[in-house]
Amino acid sequence: MSTSIDPAATSLLRFATAGSVDDGKSTLVGRLLHDSKSVLADQLEAVERASLGRGQQAPDLALLTDGLRAEREQGITIDVAYRYFATPRRRFVLADTPGHVQYTRNMVTGASTAELAVVLVDARNGVVEQTRRHAAVAALLRVPHVVLAVNKMDLVDYAEPVFAAIAEEFTAYAASLGVPDVTAVPISALAGDNVVTPSAHMDWYGGPTVLEHLESVPVVADPTGDPARFPVQYVIRPQTPEHRDYRGYAGQLASGVLRVGEDVTVLPSGRRSTIAGIDALGSQVDVAWAPQSVTLRLTDDLDVSRGDLIAPAAGAPAPTRDVEATVCHVADRPLRVGDRVLLKHTTRTVKAIVKDIPSRLTLGDLSQHPAPGELAANDIGRVVLRTAEPLALDAYADSRRTGSFLLVDPADGTTLTAGMAGEAFAAKAAGGPAEPVADDEGWDF
Repeated sequence: MSTSIDPAATSLLRFATAGSVDDGKSTLVGRLLHDSKSVLADQLEAVERASLGRGQQAPDLALLTDGLRAEREQGITIDVAYRYFATPRRRFVLADTPGHVQYTRNMVTGASTAELAVVLVDARNGVVEQTRRHAAVAALLRVPHVVLAVNKMDLVDYAEPVFAAIAEEFTAYAASLGVPDVTAVPISALAGDNVVTPSAHMDWYGGPTVLEHLESVPVVADPTGDPARFPVQYVIRPQTPEHRDYRGYAGQLASGVLRVGEDVTVLPSGRRSTIAGIDALGSQVDVAWAPQSVTLRLTDDLDVSRGDLIAPAAGAPAPTRDVEATVCHVADRPLRVGDRVLLKHTTRTVKAIVKDIPSRLTLGDLSQHPAPGELAANDIGRVVLRTAEPLALDAYADSRRTGSFLLVDPADGTTLTAGMAGEAFAAKAAGGPAEPVADDEGWDF
């Protein structure tokens, strides 16, 4: 049996880029890929041909991420462009997100799983409203690290006072939002200054390049730091004589560590048992940690099915049918009070009703617009939901994985809203799951 914990043979950093239109996000990402030698020869040749077709003599590295033809024709980034690359020190997943205000939902998508956000600022324009908006989204999504990349320093003669003023203003604003870590780097993505290699034009700057910081920023590598959460994806019951009594619960550990012999609770039922065994890749192990995919076996024959959550008996979340959350509405049709939706949380999907929309957030100045009645595409606001069945939600502040959820259109399966759970209403949670009642359309509430 295996007993050692090795959560990552090579560390992985997920990061997102954001900035105003024409601040140079795609050029920065292209420069990062090009100078770190993460671009294949045929990709570079395709970029060179496309650049010549647009009348440019030098390769436009922004085309390495702006891959859609409609985006290239407009010269903007519309969708989230994901790229995967690696250096000898770390593996990376990057999301190049749009700069337009009407694509706030795309930034939420790209940054929702990011451990770091790179926010670009044009050195000529300084901190603008969209810069503050992106910082607010990063804070809202609990992105732990932010890099302020002050771009186009070559167009302000690499002046240190310009960089210092922008860095001071942004850092103060980010601190007011509760962003715990900001690192400012002066760069020229077009010329390659301080992206991968140190700049010869800014000897006054002694900090890391963008890539050096990406390679060295700490990421959460200790799986024992968060409470264990195991959403059940599939129940394994082999129909063979030799495995007639086998009952396993397969899934991926969302967080934490589980060990053989540990007392656990199955949620939302609240039934308790003990882990009798853990199977991983065909072998029995004594311990499993996030994000491993394993099969758990319990000592008791419980009614466990897809959508249930297995958690340590001590500190398990209290199931509730009343959910208050911050959401970003991503669909084109509005979300209104009274809407019937499906709520998807980990592997569990339940019916829900939008009971209230208390406020809508104005990201420019972080003011609250009370009782908007509905949320339109790209709006961020607070919602109150009532679910047909109890959910074992963590607060998003405690767990980005088990504190998040999606609202889905029950008619066609369209994703409507991305949610970040707040604290459940204490009075409801303390009393345990309520008995469901049916409404006149057959929805259980």
